[in-house]
Amino acid sequence: MLKSYLKTAWRTLIRNKVYSILNILGLATGMAVALLIGLWVYEQYSYDRFLPGYQQAYQVRYNENNNGEIRTRSEVCIPLANALKNDIPEVAHVALGFGNNGGTLTVGDKILPVNGYIEDEDFLEIFQYPLLKGNAAEVLKDPTSIVLTQSTAKALFGDADPINRIVRRDGWPDLKVTGVLKDIPPNSTFRFDCITTFKAFEANGWVKAAITNWNHTFFQLYVSLKPNVSYAQVEPKISGLVQKYAPGTYKTFQQRVIMQPFGDWHLYTDYNNGAATGGLIDYLHMFVLIGILVLLIACINFTNLSTARSEKRAREVGIRKVAGSSRQGLVLQFLVESIVVTGIAFLLSLLMAQLALPAFNALAKTNLQLPLTNIAFWGVMFSYVLLTGLLAGSRPAFYLSSFQPVKVLKGAMKVGPSATLGRKVLVVLQFTCSIALIISTIIIYQQIQHAKDRPRGYDPNRLLTTYLGNTNYRALKQEVMQTGVVSSMSQSLSPATEIYSHNTIDNWPGRLPNEPLSLAMNSLGDPDYFKTLGISFVAGRNFTGVDSTDANDAILNEAAVRRMRLTDPINKYIYWSLSNAPNRLRIIGVVKDALTNAPFAAAEPTIFVYQPTWGYALQYRLSPNVSTQTALAAIKPIYDRYNPGALFRYHFIDEDYATKFELEMLIGRLAGVFAVLAAFISCLGLFGLAAYVAEQRTKEIGIRKVLGASVPEIFLMLIKDFILLVVISCLIASPIAFYFLQNWLRQYSYRIDINPLVFVVSAAIAIGIAVLTISFQAIRAALMVPANSLRTD
Repeated sequence: MLKSYLKTAWRTLIRNKVYSILNILGLATGMAVALLIGLWVYEQYSYDRFLPGYQQAYQVRYNENNNGEIRTRSEVCIPLANALKNDIPEVAHVALGFGNNGGTLTVGDKILPVNGYIEDEDFLEIFQYPLLKGNAAEVLKDPTSIVLTQSTAKALFGDADPINRIVRRDGWPDLKVTGVLKDIPPNSTFRFDCITTFKAFEANGWVKAAITNWNHTFFQLYVSLKPNVSYAQVEPKISGLVQKYAPGTYKTFQQRVIMQPFGDWHLYTDYNNGAATGGLIDYLHMFVLIGILVLLIACINFTNLSTARSEKRAREVGIRKVAGSSRQGLVLQFLVESIVVTGIAFLLSLLMAQLALPAFNALAKTNLQLPLTNIAFWGVMFSYVLLTGLLAGSRPAFYLSSFQPVKVLKGAMKVGPSATLGRKVLVVLQFTCSIALIISTIIIYQQIQHAKDRPRGYDPNRLLTTYLGNTNYRALKQEVMQTGVVSSMSQSLSPATEIYSHNTIDNWPGRLPNEPLSLAMNSLGDPDYFKTLGISFVAGRNFTGVDSTDANDAILNEAAVRRMRLTDPINKYIYWSLSNAPNRLRIIGVVKDALTNAPFAAAEPTIFVYQPTWGYALQYRLSPNVSTQTALAAIKPIYDRYNPGALFRYHFIDEDYATKFELEMLIGRLAGVFAVLAAFISCLGLFGLAAYVAEQRTKEIGIRKVLGASVPEIFLMLIKDFILLVVISCLIASPIAFYFLQNWLRQYSYRIDINPLVFVVSAAIAIGIAVLTISFQAIRAALMVPANSLRTD
């Protein structure tokens, strides 16, 4: 029986080549899109979950009250680590960290740029990255130890054993290699080439001062819980640790300690009211929905083209029923045909996906591969093909098998308006999905451009950043300025596009009782910072450059002045409790707001202080009449002389700023690609339906032409019903898209207002595509010679 069904299915495919090609191509495209989305979503979900024991690993965070808003911070203080060790017996390991700290490793004359992490000795006990050499409990115990990844060790030492070999890292003392890690896979949140110890980092004066300071929140903290211990068990015990050990600190900000599971870091980056509510996970859900919609559009094509040709197969159904076939048997036959078509489409979709993967990987910055050797993959794909085949073929199967043999064989069966209603509904559904995707793509693009084009508060053009080692900045600056390739230069803790520190302000004029305030802080080592970046003053003056004088002064931005409700801030005093800085600072100036961390948000309230010893980032304003290559060639040898053993690594500020849009730009590009593919699949179906309608109305067209109808009149007659369906789709898609896009835009403080013109443009695009798609068939039918179409009558 099955052999007969398969033979019939194959004959049907061969007999109707054009419709078979349209069906297979549409299904294959939809399945390829769904497959690519599935691979991408799976990779994003797999982040960090390859590590043994990842379920017990957490990052410690603060929830704190910032003027009535619960804000979540990933930076915590050092004393909290000891509190967790001593007070929470369910905690197995605790590790302090300082995150990614770039630099170079030097062995002999080899200099290698690296992403280096500074972590506590228990780091590799919590995050069990596989060690090829060394023991996780021992490799980071010695302050002079360093752990390398496999590729880093090979780059430095070749095939020689790196253990106990000496490496230099920037300005650190000589370090001894104690372990070698297997290279970190691409689906890891941590991306590093080497790890040095937090114990060595504690030798820095400002870190020593922070060891007992509960107000200095500048560090990352990780823990692992003991086996079979859940977060719910420790949550009540950890939440009140700040209140217990630092009641003065708690009184202002009411910090409560929370922990985020390691497996959620990549997916949940947005916190709202103290809880992880979204992030990349929202976009993954969106693309899962897009994949389903595109596959649904492809299935609708199959359904419509199959039912549209029902009259062609009606006589076959009638004869089979007269010959004894049951309706169940016919349903099974048509479902088998559908699964055969889907199977062929799936094989084509694998080819399409394989060919598209290089471009998709370049677009999404991934390294996806089809797991063709994975048995589980083929199990999932078998279910995928079966489900898609049943979904696509169910309506044709039940519809075709319902024909009554008496009516069919007498020729009494005609497909009237009621029979075509289902197809029209499916066409409307199909184009509704496509138009909604087109609208979404336009809105996402507009939102990204809106943020890109907003005033930044500084001039990013020809602005360069490098990072400073332990060197004499003022002598370096003097030599660089003498070259003439730089018009201005400055030194600061954070570069223009980042904020590395937030600090508590203990008191200020007009502060309400127990009112909390934390400001973004940038420490300057050169009063030319504002001149170099092009940030203008609105009140007061700049730093003088005299260390003893400027150490007691501060400059605020406009957002900080508004937040503190200061009407006349100049010469007012504010107080903070950073241990190695003065407790009282005089406000000497106010500068315009400049964007730093978040391009879609308002400028952060920021304080600028003068502490040359905290300088890390150098900014250079290149001279306007000097080419970039000439400027770099002049700066590099001077930088190298003052930073021996370091590589001259530079970043342009406008490029750094552009990276902040990477996720939104990726989402916009992917949405655009999938919107085009959804429209393409819809057009395949529309093309097939137009061909069918033209075929069905051949004699009618001939009669109308004999009676005097013109070609334009015939053309309009054939396309008007399709255009009406597309217009209805536009009317349905627009409010649906508006609702979801309005909710999406609410996550951005700086956002566009949706312009109604977007819906008009999207509708025009959809109608234009539909007209182009069906025009070929409509014009071909309208130009037919009436004698040919009426000859049989």
